[in-house]
Amino acid sequence: MACVTKRRGKWAVDWRDGAGARRARFFKTRGAAEDFLAKAIPESRQMVRPVVDPNLTVTAYAEHWGTQLAAMVQGATLKPRTLESYADQLRLHILPALGSERVRNLHRARVRVFLVAKLAAGLAPRSVGVIYGTLRAMLSSAVDDGVLVANPAARLGRKLRLAASSARRQEEIKAMARPQLRRFLMAAWTHERRFYAFFLLLARTGMRLGEALGLQWPDLDLPAREVRVARAVSDDGQRIDTPKSGHGRTVDLSQQLVATLRRLHVGQKAEALRRGSPAPSWVFPSTRGTPLDPANVRKAFARTLKKAELPAHFTPHSLRHTFASILLAEGKSPAYVQAQLGHASITLTVDTYGKWLPKGDKAAVDSLDDAPAKRSGDRVVTFGGGSGESAAQLSDFESGPPRNRTANPLIKSQLLCQLS
Repeated sequence: MACVTKRRGKWAVDWRDGAGARRARFFKTRGAAEDFLAKAIPESRQMVRPVVDPNLTVTAYAEHWGTQLAAMVQGATLKPRTLESYADQLRLHILPALGSERVRNLHRARVRVFLVAKLAAGLAPRSVGVIYGTLRAMLSSAVDDGVLVANPAARLGRKLRLAASSARRQEEIKAMARPQLRRFLMAAWTHERRFYAFFLLLARTGMRLGEALGLQWPDLDLPAREVRVARAVSDDGQRIDTPKSGHGRTVDLSQQLVATLRRLHVGQKAEALRRGSPAPSWVFPSTRGTPLDPANVRKAFARTLKKAELPAHFTPHSLRHTFASILLAEGKSPAYVQAQLGHASITLTVDTYGKWLPKGDKAAVDSLDDAPAKRSGDRVVTFGGGSGESAAQLSDFESGPPRNRTANPLIKSQLLCQLS
Protein backbone atom coordinates (compact mmCIF):
# COMPACT_ATOMS: atom_id res chain seq x y z
CA MET A 1 0.00 0.00 0.00
CA ALA A 2 1.34 3.43 -0.89
CA CYS A 3 2.27 5.66 2.02
CA VAL A 4 4.40 8.56 3.18
CA THR A 5 6.58 8.00 6.27
CA LYS A 6 9.45 9.78 7.93
CA ARG A 7 12.76 7.94 7.89
CA ARG A 8 16.09 9.22 9.16
CA GLY A 9 15.05 12.84 8.91
CA LYS A 10 13.55 12.56 5.42
CA TRP A 11 10.09 11.87 4.09
CA ALA A 12 9.86 8.57 2.22
CA VAL A 13 7.27 7.58 -0.39
CA ASP A 14 6.72 3.82 -0.47
CA TRP A 15 4.63 2.45 -3.34
CA ARG A 16 4.41 -0.21 -6.06
CA ASP A 17 4.78 0.84 -9.69
CA GLY A 18 2.72 -0.35 -12.66
CA ALA A 19 4.90 -3.45 -12.98
CA GLY A 20 4.20 -4.41 -9.37
CA ALA A 21 7.73 -3.65 -8.19
CA ARG A 22 8.10 -1.97 -4.81
CA ARG A 23 9.63 1.49 -5.08
CA ALA A 24 10.80 4.18 -2.66
CA ARG A 25 11.71 7.85 -3.05
CA PHE A 26 12.92 10.32 -0.42
CA PHE A 27 12.13 14.02 -0.10
CA LYS A 28 13.13 16.84 2.22
CA THR A 29 9.57 17.94 2.99
CA ARG A 30 6.30 16.15 3.60
CA GLY A 31 4.56 18.36 1.01
CA ALA A 32 6.97 17.33 -1.75
CA ALA A 33 6.53 13.67 -0.82
CA GLU A 34 2.74 13.89 -0.88
CA ASP A 35 2.81 15.71 -4.23
CA PHE A 36 4.92 12.92 -5.68
CA LEU A 37 2.64 10.24 -4.25
CA ALA A 38 -0.38 11.93 -5.83
CA LYS A 39 1.26 11.46 -9.23
CA ALA A 40 2.59 7.98 -8.51
CA ILE A 41 -0.72 6.42 -7.49
CA PRO A 42 -2.52 6.89 -10.86
CA GLU A 43 0.56 5.61 -12.70
CA SER A 44 0.78 2.56 -10.43
CA ARG A 45 -2.79 1.62 -11.28
CA GLN A 46 -1.88 1.38 -14.95
CA MET A 47 -0.70 -2.21 -14.74
CA VAL A 48 2.19 -2.97 -17.08
CA ARG A 49 3.59 -6.34 -18.08
CA PRO A 50 7.25 -5.76 -18.98
CA VAL A 51 8.52 -7.72 -21.97
CA VAL A 52 12.03 -7.72 -20.47
CA ASP A 53 13.42 -8.01 -16.97
CA PRO A 54 12.35 -4.76 -15.22
CA ASN A 55 15.56 -4.83 -13.17
CA LEU A 56 17.86 -4.50 -16.19
CA THR A 57 20.75 -2.06 -15.90
CA VAL A 58 21.18 0.67 -18.49
CA THR A 59 24.03 -1.31 -20.07
CA ALA A 60 21.94 -4.47 -20.36
CA TYR A 61 18.92 -2.63 -21.70
CA ALA A 62 21.11 -0.78 -24.23
CA GLU A 63 22.12 -4.18 -25.67
CA HIS A 64 18.46 -5.17 -25.94
CA TRP A 65 17.61 -1.84 -27.56
CA GLY A 66 20.51 -2.18 -29.99
CA THR A 67 19.12 -5.53 -31.15
CA GLN A 68 15.77 -3.88 -31.87
CA LEU A 69 17.45 -1.05 -33.80
CA ALA A 70 19.51 -3.51 -35.86
CA ALA A 71 16.27 -5.26 -36.87
CA MET A 72 14.83 -1.89 -37.91
CA VAL A 73 17.88 -1.25 -40.08
CA GLN A 74 17.41 -4.62 -41.73
CA GLY A 75 13.77 -3.74 -42.37
CA ALA A 76 14.82 -0.39 -43.88
CA THR A 77 12.82 1.58 -41.30
CA LEU A 78 15.95 3.05 -39.68
CA LYS A 79 19.02 4.44 -41.40
CA PRO A 80 22.37 2.77 -40.62
CA ARG A 81 23.94 6.14 -39.82
CA THR A 82 21.29 6.70 -37.13
CA LEU A 83 22.20 3.38 -35.52
CA GLU A 84 25.89 4.31 -35.69
CA SER A 85 25.20 7.66 -34.03
CA TYR A 86 23.24 6.01 -31.21
CA ALA A 87 26.01 3.47 -30.66
CA ASP A 88 28.65 6.21 -30.48
CA GLN A 89 26.71 8.24 -27.91
CA LEU A 90 26.08 5.18 -25.77
CA ARG A 91 29.70 4.03 -25.87
CA LEU A 92 31.30 7.43 -25.31
CA HIS A 93 28.92 9.17 -22.92
CA ILE A 94 25.82 7.39 -21.63
CA LEU A 95 27.11 3.97 -20.53
CA PRO A 96 30.24 5.26 -18.73
CA ALA A 97 28.03 7.52 -16.58
CA LEU A 98 24.76 5.59 -16.24
CA GLY A 99 25.51 2.04 -17.34
CA SER A 100 25.51 0.45 -13.87
CA GLU A 101 22.19 2.00 -12.80
CA ARG A 102 18.86 0.24 -13.21
CA VAL A 103 16.71 1.71 -15.93
CA ARG A 104 13.62 1.77 -13.74
CA ASN A 105 15.50 3.79 -11.10
CA LEU A 106 16.41 6.59 -13.52
CA HIS A 107 14.44 9.67 -12.61
CA ARG A 108 14.21 13.13 -14.08
CA ALA A 109 16.63 14.75 -11.65
CA ARG A 110 19.29 12.10 -12.36
CA VAL A 111 19.01 12.57 -16.10
CA ARG A 112 19.19 16.34 -15.69
CA VAL A 113 22.33 16.10 -13.53
CA PHE A 114 23.94 13.88 -16.18
CA LEU A 115 23.22 16.36 -19.00
CA VAL A 116 24.31 19.39 -16.97
CA ALA A 117 27.59 17.61 -16.19
CA LYS A 118 28.21 17.20 -19.92
CA LEU A 119 27.66 20.91 -20.45
CA ALA A 120 29.95 21.71 -17.53
CA ALA A 121 32.63 19.49 -19.08
CA GLY A 122 32.79 21.86 -22.04
CA LEU A 123 30.67 20.04 -24.61
CA ALA A 124 28.72 22.29 -26.94
CA PRO A 125 24.94 22.41 -26.42
CA ARG A 126 24.49 20.84 -29.84
CA SER A 127 26.73 17.89 -28.90
CA VAL A 128 24.91 17.42 -25.59
CA GLY A 129 21.67 17.61 -27.58
CA VAL A 130 22.77 14.55 -29.61
CA ILE A 131 23.54 12.66 -26.38
CA TYR A 132 20.19 13.70 -24.96
CA GLY A 133 18.36 12.59 -28.10
CA THR A 134 19.92 9.13 -27.84
CA LEU A 135 19.08 8.75 -24.15
CA ARG A 136 15.53 10.00 -24.67
CA ALA A 137 14.99 7.53 -27.55
CA MET A 138 16.27 4.60 -25.46
CA LEU A 139 14.11 5.51 -22.46
CA SER A 140 11.10 5.92 -24.74
CA SER A 141 11.70 2.34 -25.87
CA ALA A 142 11.89 1.33 -22.20
CA VAL A 143 8.43 2.84 -21.72
CA ASP A 144 7.14 0.76 -24.66
CA ASP A 145 8.73 -2.35 -23.14
CA GLY A 146 7.02 -1.73 -19.80
CA VAL A 147 10.22 -1.06 -17.84
CA LEU A 148 9.25 2.59 -17.23
CA VAL A 149 5.83 4.16 -16.80
CA ALA A 150 6.94 7.55 -18.16
CA ASN A 151 10.05 8.86 -19.90
CA PRO A 152 12.12 10.81 -17.35
CA ALA A 153 14.02 12.57 -20.14
CA ALA A 154 10.94 14.01 -21.86
CA ARG A 155 11.19 17.76 -22.60
CA LEU A 156 14.46 18.18 -20.70
CA GLY A 157 16.25 19.25 -23.87
CA ARG A 158 14.04 22.31 -24.21
CA LYS A 159 14.47 23.27 -20.56
CA LEU A 160 18.25 23.01 -20.83
CA ARG A 161 18.18 24.84 -24.19
CA LEU A 162 20.11 22.11 -25.94
CA ALA A 163 18.37 22.81 -29.24
CA ALA A 164 19.58 25.94 -30.99
CA SER A 165 17.01 28.65 -31.56
CA SER A 166 16.07 29.50 -35.14
CA ALA A 167 17.90 32.83 -34.81
CA ARG A 168 21.09 31.10 -33.68
CA ARG A 169 20.82 28.47 -36.42
CA GLN A 170 20.45 31.19 -39.02
CA GLU A 171 23.54 33.00 -37.74
CA GLU A 172 25.55 29.77 -37.98
CA ILE A 173 24.61 29.20 -41.62
CA LYS A 174 27.41 29.90 -44.07
CA ALA A 175 25.90 30.91 -47.42
CA MET A 176 27.65 32.62 -50.31
CA ALA A 177 26.40 35.86 -51.80
CA ARG A 178 25.85 35.96 -55.57
CA PRO A 179 29.26 37.55 -56.36
CA GLN A 180 31.01 34.97 -54.16
CA LEU A 181 29.20 32.11 -55.87
CA ARG A 182 30.17 33.49 -59.27
CA ARG A 183 33.82 33.66 -58.24
CA PHE A 184 33.69 30.13 -56.85
CA LEU A 185 32.20 28.66 -60.04
CA MET A 186 34.70 30.55 -62.22
CA ALA A 187 37.55 29.16 -60.11
CA ALA A 188 36.09 25.65 -60.45
CA TRP A 189 35.87 26.03 -64.23
CA THR A 190 39.47 27.27 -64.43
CA HIS A 191 41.22 25.06 -61.87
CA GLU A 192 38.94 22.08 -61.06
CA ARG A 193 37.21 21.44 -64.40
CA ARG A 194 36.42 17.83 -63.48
CA PHE A 195 34.26 19.00 -60.54
CA TYR A 196 32.68 22.05 -62.19
CA ALA A 197 29.43 20.33 -63.22
CA PHE A 198 29.11 18.76 -59.78
CA PHE A 199 29.52 22.09 -57.96
CA LEU A 200 27.13 23.79 -60.39
CA LEU A 201 24.54 21.09 -59.68
CA LEU A 202 24.79 21.72 -55.92
CA ALA A 203 24.49 25.48 -56.41
CA ARG A 204 21.54 25.33 -58.83
CA THR A 205 19.45 22.61 -57.12
CA GLY A 206 20.22 22.81 -53.39
CA MET A 207 20.81 19.05 -53.29
CA ARG A 208 22.81 17.56 -50.45
CA LEU A 209 26.30 16.26 -51.17
CA GLY A 210 25.30 12.60 -50.84
CA GLU A 211 22.20 13.08 -53.00
CA ALA A 212 24.24 14.56 -55.83
CA LEU A 213 26.83 11.79 -55.61
CA GLY A 214 24.04 9.18 -55.84
CA LEU A 215 22.59 10.46 -59.12
CA GLN A 216 22.37 8.13 -62.10
CA TRP A 217 21.64 9.19 -65.67
CA PRO A 218 18.17 7.53 -65.75
CA ASP A 219 17.22 9.86 -62.85
CA LEU A 220 17.55 12.88 -65.16
CA ASP A 221 14.87 14.13 -67.54
CA LEU A 222 16.80 16.85 -69.32
CA PRO A 223 14.04 17.83 -71.81
CA ALA A 224 11.67 18.39 -68.88
CA ARG A 225 14.49 20.00 -66.85
CA GLU A 226 13.90 17.73 -63.87
CA VAL A 227 15.86 15.23 -61.80
CA ARG A 228 14.56 12.56 -59.46
CA VAL A 229 16.49 12.41 -56.18
CA ALA A 230 16.11 8.74 -55.28
CA ARG A 231 19.25 7.79 -53.32
CA ALA A 232 22.19 9.20 -51.41
CA VAL A 233 25.79 8.15 -50.80
CA SER A 234 26.80 7.98 -47.13
CA ASP A 235 29.33 10.46 -45.72
CA ASP A 236 32.08 7.84 -45.78
CA GLY A 237 31.19 6.76 -49.32
CA GLN A 238 30.63 3.16 -48.24
CA ARG A 239 26.83 2.87 -48.56
CA ILE A 240 24.00 3.80 -50.88
CA ASP A 241 20.99 4.89 -48.86
CA THR A 242 17.68 6.70 -49.26
CA PRO A 243 17.71 10.52 -49.05
CA LYS A 244 17.62 12.08 -45.59
CA SER A 245 13.85 12.53 -45.74
CA GLY A 246 13.46 8.78 -46.27
CA HIS A 247 11.84 9.18 -49.69
CA GLY A 248 12.65 10.66 -53.08
CA ARG A 249 11.66 14.01 -54.57
CA THR A 250 11.73 15.76 -57.93
CA VAL A 251 13.96 18.82 -58.33
CA ASP A 252 13.93 21.43 -61.10
CA LEU A 253 17.01 22.14 -63.22
CA SER A 254 18.06 25.53 -64.54
CA GLN A 255 18.78 26.05 -68.23
CA GLN A 256 22.49 26.61 -67.58
CA LEU A 257 22.69 23.39 -65.57
CA VAL A 258 20.84 21.38 -68.24
CA ALA A 259 23.29 22.57 -70.91
CA THR A 260 26.24 21.65 -68.69
CA LEU A 261 24.85 18.18 -67.94
CA ARG A 262 24.20 17.52 -71.63
CA ARG A 263 27.84 18.29 -72.45
CA LEU A 264 28.95 16.08 -69.55
CA HIS A 265 26.83 13.17 -70.77
CA VAL A 266 28.05 13.47 -74.35
CA GLY A 267 31.66 13.63 -73.13
CA GLN A 268 31.26 10.50 -71.01
CA LYS A 269 29.74 8.56 -73.91
CA ALA A 270 32.54 9.65 -76.25
CA GLU A 271 35.19 8.63 -73.71
CA ALA A 272 33.52 5.25 -73.16
CA LEU A 273 33.39 4.67 -76.91
CA ARG A 274 37.06 5.54 -77.24
CA ARG A 275 37.95 3.05 -74.51
CA GLY A 276 35.56 0.41 -75.75
CA SER A 277 33.78 0.19 -72.40
CA PRO A 278 30.16 0.81 -71.33
CA ALA A 279 29.18 4.38 -70.51
CA PRO A 280 28.96 4.95 -66.73
CA SER A 281 25.53 4.87 -65.13
CA TRP A 282 26.57 7.33 -62.40
CA VAL A 283 26.38 10.98 -63.35
CA PHE A 284 29.58 11.70 -61.42
CA PRO A 285 31.68 8.51 -61.50
CA SER A 286 35.15 7.90 -60.14
CA THR A 287 37.88 6.41 -62.32
CA ARG A 288 36.78 2.98 -61.05
CA GLY A 289 33.19 3.52 -62.18
CA THR A 290 31.84 3.98 -58.65
CA PRO A 291 30.32 7.21 -57.26
CA LEU A 292 32.85 9.91 -56.43
CA ASP A 293 34.37 9.67 -52.97
CA PRO A 294 32.91 12.42 -50.72
CA ALA A 295 36.37 13.03 -49.24
CA ASN A 296 37.80 13.79 -52.68
CA VAL A 297 34.93 16.18 -53.39
CA ARG A 298 35.59 18.06 -50.14
CA LYS A 299 39.28 18.34 -50.99
CA ALA A 300 38.48 19.70 -54.45
CA PHE A 301 36.02 22.15 -52.89
CA ALA A 302 38.68 23.42 -50.47
CA ARG A 303 41.16 23.89 -53.33
CA THR A 304 38.58 25.82 -55.32
CA LEU A 305 37.83 28.08 -52.35
CA LYS A 306 41.50 28.91 -52.07
CA LYS A 307 41.78 29.73 -55.77
CA ALA A 308 38.67 31.92 -55.54
CA GLU A 309 40.10 33.66 -52.43
CA LEU A 310 36.95 32.88 -50.44
CA PRO A 311 36.72 32.14 -46.68
CA ALA A 312 37.71 28.62 -45.71
CA HIS A 313 34.62 28.16 -43.53
CA PHE A 314 32.49 27.34 -46.58
CA THR A 315 31.77 23.65 -47.22
CA PRO A 316 29.98 21.78 -50.03
CA HIS A 317 26.82 22.02 -47.89
CA SER A 318 27.17 25.80 -48.10
CA LEU A 319 26.07 25.56 -51.75
CA ARG A 320 22.73 24.18 -50.52
CA HIS A 321 22.45 27.15 -48.16
CA THR A 322 23.44 29.47 -50.99
CA PHE A 323 20.72 28.08 -53.25
CA ALA A 324 18.01 28.65 -50.62
CA SER A 325 19.21 32.04 -49.40
CA ILE A 326 19.50 33.60 -52.87
CA LEU A 327 16.05 32.40 -53.97
CA LEU A 328 14.37 33.63 -50.79
CA ALA A 329 16.21 36.96 -50.79
CA GLU A 330 14.98 37.54 -54.33
CA GLY A 331 11.37 36.98 -53.33
CA LYS A 332 10.81 33.42 -54.51
CA SER A 333 8.13 31.36 -52.75
CA PRO A 334 9.26 29.67 -49.50
CA ALA A 335 6.95 26.77 -50.41
CA TYR A 336 8.86 26.27 -53.69
CA VAL A 337 12.22 26.40 -51.88
CA GLN A 338 10.91 23.88 -49.33
CA ALA A 339 9.92 21.45 -52.09
CA GLN A 340 13.27 21.78 -53.84
CA LEU A 341 15.25 21.24 -50.65
CA GLY A 342 13.09 18.33 -49.52
CA HIS A 343 12.30 19.82 -46.12
CA ALA A 344 9.55 18.10 -44.14
CA SER A 345 7.69 21.38 -43.57
CA ILE A 346 7.74 25.00 -44.62
CA THR A 347 8.30 25.86 -40.96
CA LEU A 348 11.72 24.22 -41.12
CA THR A 349 12.58 26.22 -44.24
CA VAL A 350 11.54 29.54 -42.71
CA ASP A 351 13.21 28.76 -39.36
CA THR A 352 16.44 27.91 -41.16
CA TYR A 353 16.56 30.68 -43.76
CA GLY A 354 14.19 33.28 -42.32
CA LYS A 355 16.79 36.05 -42.15
CA TRP A 356 17.03 36.09 -45.94
CA LEU A 357 13.30 36.66 -46.45
CA PRO A 358 12.48 40.23 -47.55
CA LYS A 359 11.28 42.10 -44.47
CA GLY A 360 9.53 45.09 -46.07
CA ASP A 361 7.32 45.45 -49.13
CA LYS A 362 5.08 48.50 -49.24
CA ALA A 363 4.02 47.53 -52.74
CA ALA A 364 2.27 44.52 -51.19
CA VAL A 365 -0.13 46.67 -49.17
CA ASP A 366 -0.49 49.11 -52.05
CA SER A 367 -1.89 46.26 -54.13
CA LEU A 368 -4.91 46.17 -51.81
CA ASP A 369 -5.95 49.72 -52.74
CA ASP A 370 -8.65 50.51 -55.26
CA ALA A 371 -7.57 51.58 -58.70
CA PRO A 372 -7.05 55.37 -58.90
CA ALA A 373 -9.94 57.37 -60.34
CA LYS A 374 -9.48 58.79 -63.83
CA ARG A 375 -11.18 62.13 -64.52
CA SER A 376 -12.53 63.68 -67.64
CA GLY A 377 -12.98 67.33 -66.79
CA ASP A 378 -14.89 67.38 -63.50
CA ARG A 379 -16.46 63.93 -64.01
CA VAL A 380 -15.10 60.52 -62.91
CA VAL A 381 -14.74 58.09 -65.79
CA THR A 382 -13.74 55.06 -63.66
CA PHE A 383 -13.89 54.38 -59.96
CA GLY A 384 -12.28 51.32 -58.34
CA GLY A 385 -14.87 49.75 -56.06
CA GLY A 386 -17.98 51.30 -57.66
CA SER A 387 -19.49 51.70 -61.10
CA GLY A 388 -22.03 53.69 -63.03
CA GLU A 389 -23.55 57.03 -62.24
CA SER A 390 -23.56 56.58 -58.45
CA ALA A 391 -19.79 56.28 -58.34
CA ALA A 392 -19.40 59.35 -60.52
CA GLN A 393 -21.83 61.35 -58.42
CA LEU A 394 -20.13 60.38 -55.15
CA SER A 395 -16.72 61.31 -56.53
CA ASP A 396 -18.10 64.69 -57.58
CA PHE A 397 -19.54 65.12 -54.14
CA GLU A 398 -16.27 64.25 -52.34
CA SER A 399 -14.06 66.49 -54.47
CA GLY A 400 -13.63 70.19 -53.65
CA PRO A 401 -16.39 72.82 -53.72
CA PRO A 402 -17.49 72.54 -57.35
CA ARG A 403 -20.35 74.29 -59.05
CA ASN A 404 -22.98 71.55 -58.84
CA ARG A 405 -22.00 69.94 -55.53
CA THR A 406 -24.86 68.66 -53.41
CA ALA A 407 -24.57 69.93 -49.84
CA ASN A 408 -27.48 67.91 -48.47
CA PRO A 409 -26.14 65.12 -46.16
CA LEU A 410 -29.22 63.01 -46.87
CA ILE A 411 -28.39 62.89 -50.57
CA LYS A 412 -24.81 61.86 -49.77
CA SER A 413 -26.10 59.07 -47.52
CA GLN A 414 -28.35 57.81 -50.32
CA LEU A 415 -25.42 57.75 -52.72
CA LEU A 416 -23.31 55.75 -50.26
CA CYS A 417 -26.11 53.21 -49.91
CA GLN A 418 -26.25 52.81 -53.69
CA LEU A 419 -22.52 52.05 -53.77
CA SER A 420 -22.51 49.55 -50.89
